[in-house]
Amino acid sequence: MSAHEQQLDALRDAIEPAVAPLGVDLYDVELLGGASARTLRVTVTRAGGVDLDTITDVTKAVSPVVDGAAPVNGSYLLEVSSPGIERALRRPEHYESAVGSEVSIKFHTDDGPRRVRGILADFDGTTAVVETEAGERELIALVSITQARTVFSWGPQSRPGNAKRTRTRAKERS
Repeated sequence: MSAHEQQLDALRDAIEPAVAPLGVDLYDVELLGGASARTLRVTVTRAGGVDLDTITDVTKAVSPVVDGAAPVNGSYLLEVSSPGIERALRRPEHYESAVGSEVSIKFHTDDGPRRVRGILADFDGTTAVVETEAGERELIALVSITQARTVFSWGPQSRPGNAKRTRTRAKERS
């Protein structure tokens, strides 16, 4: 485990008990940027979603904890948010919670980088199993994944030309 990962784990351990009483789950902690412009991003989630009041309460609870945490040296901007509809999958627990969801995963192979999109059918802690629309099952080792996220589908797209026909019919009825 790298020093950066150890730093983030220490931050998670410090932040988790501060947010639990607020009824939210800690989804992720990221330290982004360079030495002069760092952002500590804390993402929280809960069933039913996270509203602005909750984000404010989490910020108030997390700020003193992070200020006192040894792993964060120097200045940084604290950012508290929800992971959103399309969630980054970075930790094993993210994959576990996304089983059954549509995902997009970019990973390394012997032939170079590859991307697959489909339903995350299974995750055993080290391997993700993705079922594609073509019915194929991709077994992807967690260590080879470079980027992964859940995918939100807006539903069926309207056929081209339908909007124009609907407007024309609406004008005829007027």
